[in-house]
Amino acid sequence: MARKGFEVLVLEAGHPFNPLTHRISWLSPFRGTLLLKDENSVEKIFPHLETTRSSEDLVIFRGMTEGGSTTISCGNMVRAERGLNEIGLDLTPEFEEIEHSLEINSVPQERWRPLSQQMFEEAEKMGFTPNPTPKVVNPKKCVACGFCELGCVSGAKWDARIILKEILEKGGSVRTGSVVLKVILENGHAKGVLVSHGSSNERIDADLVVLSAGGVGTAQILKASDLPARDKLWVDIVLTVGGISKGAKMLNEPPMVWFIKQEHDIISPYFDLLSYWFHKPWHDVPKEDRVGVMIKLADTEQGSVHADGTITKSITDIDRQRLEKAKEKVIQIMEASDVNGPFVNGMIHGGHLGGTVPLAKEDVSSMHPSELPDNLWVADLSLLPHSQGLPTMLTTAALALRVSKRIDEQKHLKQ
Repeated sequence: MARKGFEVLVLEAGHPFNPLTHRISWLSPFRGTLLLKDENSVEKIFPHLETTRSSEDLVIFRGMTEGGSTTISCGNMVRAERGLNEIGLDLTPEFEEIEHSLEINSVPQERWRPLSQQMFEEAEKMGFTPNPTPKVVNPKKCVACGFCELGCVSGAKWDARIILKEILEKGGSVRTGSVVLKVILENGHAKGVLVSHGSSNERIDADLVVLSAGGVGTAQILKASDLPARDKLWVDIVLTVGGISKGAKMLNEPPMVWFIKQEHDIISPYFDLLSYWFHKPWHDVPKEDRVGVMIKLADTEQGSVHADGTITKSITDIDRQRLEKAKEKVIQIMEASDVNGPFVNGMIHGGHLGGTVPLAKEDVSSMHPSELPDNLWVADLSLLPHSQGLPTMLTTAALALRVSKRIDEQKHLKQ
């Protein structure tokens, strides 16, 4: 939009991003202590990650910082398109545009850990179809520290801060620490937003407003503004199964170097830092010997976000059945690769947040949910009706790009 001549102001709830540069070895002795008591302790050591427990069995994580969740992602870039055909949404042009503009590579197999290579080969023998994971990572700069989700210290991984830099270069503005409380409405139109800066509030006027606060943040803002958001939150539930292999050293490679796509989920090698730090069943194994294989599940779309930001979402019976079915396959792959038990569940959590402002079939051409004012837009995973069970960064970008194109087209129609 800045390239098209719009005067853009980005309001970021979080603060400027700083990667957690320390190796986790210094934190290991504190597992189970007050410093690392539970998932709420995350913000003490890494304030860019916000945690919310939506039920007794599920924790929700989201990035709250400059660049959003791209800064704390694994850098995976795959086309997540589950349910798009049902509503007639084809994002192929946007996928291609983004893929051509970014440096997307898989991690060369000679840089995989031996165990990851062995699990890949055993999965192939079992009839699965594992594939190297496309990543927006420069292999020449990557130092294989395994801490992609704590921020890339080598500059190998792309994140959205580069877009913010271009906005500034084109005369736009970016304000961090600016929490949007609600949309200001007058006569059925969005006139701007009310923003909190700690102890003070500010009204910011605008000709149009684009909400990109994710499936939770966008829904919270809408409900606080007495505007509709659906109780259809999905989070792409993650369960990492932990095993043991002496000297595996999974942190000596990037996370998720390969993945197996199934009907409802993916399977991928993954050292779950959150479980290592905060989940008691993982505490008795050194990080050098801990093996993790992730299940990322397309979950049931039934969560609620409230105007105060609280989330109500639990794991359904069908979610549990699918997790157990996938876990059986994970253990088969691990055992065939000489990984030992006990096989323990990691912390069950979700971090791909969408579905709260789902596009209806009749709204796809405009990319504007019909229940919202005509100058209030949404440009994040909230628009996607169904959980994906896949990395979603590329699809989020494609949705936002399509929305920005429609906003530009609307401007020209009015001129």
